[in-house]
Amino acid sequence: MTASDLDPALDALYDDFNRHGLLPLWTQREGLMPLSPEPAAVPHVWKWANLYPLAERAGELVPVGRGGERRAIALANPGLSGQPYVTPTLWAAVQYLGPREVAPDHRHSQNAFRFVLEGEGVWTVVNGDPVAMRRGDLLLTAGWAWHGHHNTLDEPMAWLDGLDIPLTGYLDAGFFEFGPDEVTDRSTPRTSRAERLWGHAGLRPVAFQDSPSSSPLAAYRWEQTDAALEAQLELENEGHPGVAGQGHAAIRYVNPATGADALPTMRTEMHRLRAGASFAHREVGSSVWQVFDGSATFTLDGNSNTVSRGDLVAVPSWCSLEVVAAERLDLFRFSDAPVLERLELARQQTLDGAKR
Repeated sequence: MTASDLDPALDALYDDFNRHGLLPLWTQREGLMPLSPEPAAVPHVWKWANLYPLAERAGELVPVGRGGERRAIALANPGLSGQPYVTPTLWAAVQYLGPREVAPDHRHSQNAFRFVLEGEGVWTVVNGDPVAMRRGDLLLTAGWAWHGHHNTLDEPMAWLDGLDIPLTGYLDAGFFEFGPDEVTDRSTPRTSRAERLWGHAGLRPVAFQDSPSSSPLAAYRWEQTDAALEAQLELENEGHPGVAGQGHAAIRYVNPATGADALPTMRTEMHRLRAGASFAHREVGSSVWQVFDGSATFTLDGNSNTVSRGDLVAVPSWCSLEVVAAERLDLFRFSDAPVLERLELARQQTLDGAKR
């Protein structure tokens, strides 16, 4: 028997709360202020061996053009009630562009990137600047940048798209605009104009004094990423510090004008582990990992999963994560960390309990 059963006045109070659109804190506290994060999203693994054949089938059956705009297949987290979100703040999809196809120009307020697992032959044109897409490259499309894609070859190409669509949607900040029906620049330079200006380590064009929140560099090339990771492991062999952990090298893609994250709402990183190397932690905020090369065991809240090239892993907030490399392993990661850090909500815990 509850207190309200004994007190008609309390019943009447709750009825009046309901009538006026009110809820008392004393009946809601556990849901509003949990002892630790209680994400609706669940840890989940998508296998590339399943994803790519489905993308191929979509390529045969679904045209690219005005309206649908992109042949992008979103990863829907099983815990998010059918929403097309990989986590509550992140959107991930496999985009497939067939031989000689063109994805028309558009722009939107959401920030976006593309990470290429394999293939080449596609150029993305960002604000009129053609940018080649090749294996291992990270390509940026900041919010409000015009962009379209064109495939110059007789072979298809697929890549990972990452956007902050859910976060933008929750904030009621989403806008979208159609551009011309065709990509405006069909040229195919090996190096984009943005790279020619900004793609030189430690060197900033003097004429550009602004500090843009998104990186002015449209492409981060695999050659530089690979060299930076390998240098960390070589220095570790020589006894110098500078790696993320024993046998674990990591880099963050940053804005060369500010040193901050390359995109204001998403962090992008690349990790390399020697065979047998591992790391383990949990953190506030969600992330998505893609295996670029190699194989590993991902243990998520105690459940182990074997992953290999192309596989994608969703890691919800405060989910315990342990990664053990079965062989030399390269991992791409993106997360909502910049947002959590700005709000001073970021927190990480290693499995031995040490917080930082």
